[in-house]
Amino acid sequence: MTQATTTEYKHILVDESNVPFIKGTSMKLVELITSIHAYGWSPEELHFQYPHLSMSQIYSALAYYWEQKEEIDADMQQRFEYAERLRLEAGESPLAKRLRAEGLIK
Repeated sequence: MTQATTTEYKHILVDESNVPFIKGTSMKLVELITSIHAYGWSPEELHFQYPHLSMSQIYSALAYYWEQKEEIDADMQQRFEYAERLRLEAGESPLAKRLRAEGLIK
């Protein structure tokens, strides 16, 4: 198990790479916040979609996010740019090439 540091937020810990996660789970805070950005989910919808999280855990994560918003948003942007760079480096998959050649996708 990795070493975690407590925060002033009851349900939020930070791992040795300074990545915040929800205590008692393997869910990183960025995963929860990404769900809000991607789908516009409310705290209640987050609870419905992630029933293993309590409302207290969700609100603690949201409070942590709003206090650390710039840093977490910058981390999410870096993750997106890294994934995009890898996608571009990998190029088109053989399946996509075949489907494109058959006119099934653009």
